[in-house]
Amino acid sequence: MSPASNTSSLTSVQDQQPGLGQAPPHGLSAVEAERRLVEFGSNEIRRERSTAPLTLLARQFASPVIWLLVVASVLSAALGEVLDAAAIGAIVLVNAAIGFFQEHRAERAVMALRSMTAPRARVMRDGHSVMVTADLVVPGDLLVLEAGDVAAADARLHTAHTLTTNEASLTGESAPVAKDVSPTEAGTPLAERHDFVFMGTSVTTGTGLAEVVATGMQTELGRIAHLLATAEETVTPLQRRLAKVSQTLLYICGGIVAVVAFAGLLRGWPLMQVFMAAVSLAVAAVPEGLPAVVTIALAVGVQRMAARNVLVRRLPAVETLGCATVICTDKTGTLTTGVMRVRELWGRDHGALLSAAAACCDAEVADDGRNGIGDPTEVAILLAAAERGIHRPEIERTNPRVTVIPFDPVSKRMSIERASGRVYIKGAVESVLPLCAEGTDDIAQANTQMAERGLRILAVAVAPAAPEIRATCLGLVGIADPPRTEAIEAVAAARAAGITTVMITGDHPVTARAIARELGILASADPAENLVHARATPEDKIGIVREWKSRGAVVAMTGDGVNDAPALREAHIGIAMGVTGTEVTREASDMVLADDNFASIVAAIREGRGIFDNIRKTLVYLLSGNTAELAVMLVAALGGLPLPLLPLHLLWINVVTDGFPALALVVDPPEDDVLQRPPRHPDEPMLGREQWRFIVATGLLQAAATLCVFVWALNARDLTEARNLAFSVLVFGELFRAFAARSTTRVFWEVGVFTNLQLLGVVVFSALMQLGIHHIPAAQAVFEIGPLSAADCLLTLVVALGPVTVIEISKLARRGSRRHPAGAVA
Repeated sequence: MSPASNTSSLTSVQDQQPGLGQAPPHGLSAVEAERRLVEFGSNEIRRERSTAPLTLLARQFASPVIWLLVVASVLSAALGEVLDAAAIGAIVLVNAAIGFFQEHRAERAVMALRSMTAPRARVMRDGHSVMVTADLVVPGDLLVLEAGDVAAADARLHTAHTLTTNEASLTGESAPVAKDVSPTEAGTPLAERHDFVFMGTSVTTGTGLAEVVATGMQTELGRIAHLLATAEETVTPLQRRLAKVSQTLLYICGGIVAVVAFAGLLRGWPLMQVFMAAVSLAVAAVPEGLPAVVTIALAVGVQRMAARNVLVRRLPAVETLGCATVICTDKTGTLTTGVMRVRELWGRDHGALLSAAAACCDAEVADDGRNGIGDPTEVAILLAAAERGIHRPEIERTNPRVTVIPFDPVSKRMSIERASGRVYIKGAVESVLPLCAEGTDDIAQANTQMAERGLRILAVAVAPAAPEIRATCLGLVGIADPPRTEAIEAVAAARAAGITTVMITGDHPVTARAIARELGILASADPAENLVHARATPEDKIGIVREWKSRGAVVAMTGDGVNDAPALREAHIGIAMGVTGTEVTREASDMVLADDNFASIVAAIREGRGIFDNIRKTLVYLLSGNTAELAVMLVAALGGLPLPLLPLHLLWINVVTDGFPALALVVDPPEDDVLQRPPRHPDEPMLGREQWRFIVATGLLQAAATLCVFVWALNARDLTEARNLAFSVLVFGELFRAFAARSTTRVFWEVGVFTNLQLLGVVVFSALMQLGIHHIPAAQAVFEIGPLSAADCLLTLVVALGPVTVIEISKLARRGSRRHPAGAVA
């Protein structure tokens, strides 16, 4: 959108309203205010409604894997397999409950953070100043403004006395903006409209009267709220990857069931046997634990992030941040502290310079000694002076003021005469230097150099009370909103992780580039790449995010101001600041940083990458088991053998002896080198060729061991004992393989048996459960199995160790081949 269009919400409303721009000094009458309230509506921003609980619950059933499980449950019930149907249904419900309660809790936490627009406003009505609720303010009202007020609407100034406002939440400009009544031209950027005050911005100093020209959704704040509605919700990479895996599983499952059913009918199987085989294969093909694994992985990530003061509103956002390739971040309050501080002093005597500057201030330092009340620039000066033992209350006590000439936007300076007979002056360099007698060339040169570093510069001078004697300039004070120390480290860590940081701000270009250099954003950057965007409007921010997305980047957007909210919604993942962040921004976000610490983002990226690794290796583990089950059932069916495993056996394996270890695998801590890797390509599948090859190879290896035992026992003993052995070999093979699944390159003793105690405990528990169902009469009846003798237990363990031993030896072999490639000299 062009700059000219940025003024449309003000000019168009004003043009439509008769009498605007000519408000009488006594304000509107109560009758006229009531009429305009009916005509223009309440002065309210339409807030994004909280997500209804039923909608949150419905989201949990959107996965194709969930649909497949529901179909399997219905088929099982139709065939009389009530236990199977109940177990699968319970899995679906537990998964939905976990996801629902996690997202609902986050939703409530964010709603509790609401606080943005002014709840009340002082206006002129019938010639009197009255306090009204902000929603009753109408176009044409005269707002009465003073320090500490929050503007209740967009309004054009009629009078302004040393009036400054803080517009950081709307424009990104960290310094207070001086206001005056001289009109600005159409098309003036929002940050430079000095004759307007805007809804949601606060008055820092001074007083004024302003005529309301826009209310509610017609204000600049309302325009941004409207942009939120047009920003597109983005499907996360994790959702795309899991949808693709689910689709693949649906095709595989449908194809295998069709092949077996067709083969069974050709062989003349009874219809019930065909259905039973089909259901068995469907249960074997579906990793029932997958939805719970993904949900638990994300929920655990949420808990770990909560410990770092990161509130996750939407579960998939945890993993999405892990594959971010670009972080578009606001400057003020995100990369910087959001508080003005003295960064540089220039002059012969810094103590005298700060003492004179403090003597020309009206602000006050708070009791905690770290904050202040009043103009932020003056607060910065007083805090710097206090660090050198110079305190304004002491100055006022020992050298009281005689006369004060307050800051004037025209003269751009202020002065205070004190009892000592000296006048203390501070203001813009170009305003103070003409008052001084000598040495102005050096000062002008220093001013130029400091300005190039993005500092806001004030000149400080002293003069005798006698007007004929010129002032003496003591030096310059350079003030800026400094970078957060942890943000500098976080930008460097992001760069090491292959992530590009892009600064987007409403601040001045010189200031923005200076901060970017200090943060290291421009280090090692391609000169052709624009990584710093200054004077950016909300439309600009959305455009920048869309541009990066069009280039295939996975974009995270951080911010705290209202002007950041539409871009947060547009990005793959939006991250809002919890302390300084506005209500609109928090509602548009996927994550909220409760401590406003940019460094927490890098910690979240580390956690997100670890979650992807965990989901991938757990999915490989689960599908390898499913492949083994499918191969066992398919070979037996096509070979004319009895079914080695019943549907309930398969469900038990998938839920108890596969599912439980999978839940423990998915909480593995991230690898040490996770932030030294480049970001994953957005189109990289969850399961690539390497993973599918491993799944097939491992599954066939496990199936071969199981079928060998089954065929041997079927010939040497009977069907019940053959199923006993096949069932246990498959179960214990899966349990042993869980330890090997933790790493694709390191063997289990290198990873450490005790580095994941949950996995160790789960494997022991699942093994005891497996032995238990073989020896508890009620379980024997349900599972149609018998007891295992000590010799059979030993046989089972030996055969089950075979596949995992091959897997671990292959890791060592691959490592050796990389160290000594063919043709190399050892």
